[in-house]
Amino acid sequence: MAAPAACTRFSDNYDLKEELGKGAFSVVRRCVQKSTGLEFAAKIINTKKLSARDFQKLEREARICRKLQHPNIVRLHDSIQEENFHYLVFDLVTGGELFEDIVAREFYSEADASHCIQQILESVNHCHTNGVVHRDLKPENLLLASKAKGAAVKLADFGLAIEVQGEQHAWFGFAGTPGYLSPEVLKKEPYGKPVDIWACGVILYILLVGYPPFWDEDQHRLYAQIKAGAYDYPSPEWDTVTPEAKNLINQMLTVNPSKRITASEALKHPWICQRERVASVVHRQETVDCLKKFNARRKLKGAILTTMLATRNFSSRSIITKKGDGSQVKESTDSSTTLEDDDIKVQQQKSGSNGIPSPSIRNRRLGTRLMSNQQELLTVQQKRHDDLKSPEHLSNDSGEIGYQRLDCGEQDNAEARRQEVIKMTEQLLEAINVGDYEAYTKICDPHLTAFEPEALGNLVEGMDFHKFYFDNVVGKNCKAVNTTILNPTVHLLGDDAACIAYARLTQYMDKQGAAHSSQCEETRIWHKRDNKWQNVHFHRSSNSPPFTFAPSAHK
Repeated sequence: MAAPAACTRFSDNYDLKEELGKGAFSVVRRCVQKSTGLEFAAKIINTKKLSARDFQKLEREARICRKLQHPNIVRLHDSIQEENFHYLVFDLVTGGELFEDIVAREFYSEADASHCIQQILESVNHCHTNGVVHRDLKPENLLLASKAKGAAVKLADFGLAIEVQGEQHAWFGFAGTPGYLSPEVLKKEPYGKPVDIWACGVILYILLVGYPPFWDEDQHRLYAQIKAGAYDYPSPEWDTVTPEAKNLINQMLTVNPSKRITASEALKHPWICQRERVASVVHRQETVDCLKKFNARRKLKGAILTTMLATRNFSSRSIITKKGDGSQVKESTDSSTTLEDDDIKVQQQKSGSNGIPSPSIRNRRLGTRLMSNQQELLTVQQKRHDDLKSPEHLSNDSGEIGYQRLDCGEQDNAEARRQEVIKMTEQLLEAINVGDYEAYTKICDPHLTAFEPEALGNLVEGMDFHKFYFDNVVGKNCKAVNTTILNPTVHLLGDDAACIAYARLTQYMDKQGAAHSSQCEETRIWHKRDNKWQNVHFHRSSNSPPFTFAPSAHK
């Protein structure tokens, strides 16, 4: 890397341009280097909001990124510390996520999967050679340099990365993403570089069939599967995958880390280095179809998690109570959210069964449906300095974001869908105002999940909780109700999902003829099924006291 410039102020070297993404403590903006005219992505962290521990993590991330220079790694070009802000200047990657690019291709084969994992392994091998363990390899952190055909895969987000000496294994803390965690991390055993290879094995499995090797609605059962290495190759989708590809996965998903293949060894595997001779070149349409659902589910659940994290108005533990139609309040989990034990307490709970639950093939295939497992939402805080992206930027946790430009036709279509979501939100609120439970249920998913003050910080699932208000409160304590949506912001999550955030101002007349007003802030997640929008999750905060009548104080 070039020697640091003599001047230390960011504005001396760069011109800031439009915003690309925004987080709790940071913003990402395109910037242009004054001396060269080159474009970069500047991640601007407000250090006034960081704790001493978070500041140490930020320094660690910058130190690690500075020493990693590889064509398959998002490169840190500059790091500038000013009084209240820290600027990290990264490659401006414009190709989006690797997994999103795959589903847009006209042709995708096993040989293409081999080329993808080769680039990922090249980046991991470079990390390991330089004494760095990434600890959070997952699809969200695999980006493409540009939208050009054959663009390089780039590994991003080193916020959880650690430095190790040689082949050192030690307990560095519980960190990673549940579906990609290795057995040794879950067992709280000393670990090192092999944890990244395990995650590569999970990614390769998904690249070949479009769903993950380990899956369960219950996170504790998911962890039991991983610790036992309980995965398989079900028919018919795996029947067309070559034995060499399965052999590489087996060597990556070896439970004993000392026997697990290394990155350098994996790069010498015949399926990688002799792909022209070994890997199949038959188009895998079913993989592409499954991967589309897998991607959609990741995006939607990411948006829901962002909704919860953005307000921090929820508890990490809750009580389970179940009613007749399945309405419940329960502890929730998510297999695709980054964890770090500096920020959360990982509860170790023992299963009542002596056997290891095997992954349900049907659940793993169908688990890629958008809302098949809303109850999995993980009520945890991410690393405090980590970005809380707006939903359209959730694809990359690092903030090293590609800027997506739309043509006029795409913009018109996107605006029409945004207006549809606003209209559906208005219809839903009108159903609440007039107490029309039947209309409300037609607009909402039967397994609607919600965080609202009346639930006292718990995640509520199902319709029973909401029906109580329609039966006993709505329309019974007032003469007239009017609701206005203020400043609606709609983020589109693909073609069939969207997130809307707005302020909800409600005016109503009580039975004595007195006028009242109340206001709350809401975020709703919508999913389009059979050409019909349904509300699948909402999060509401309110300045109205719970259990009093204000139409905005419920639903």
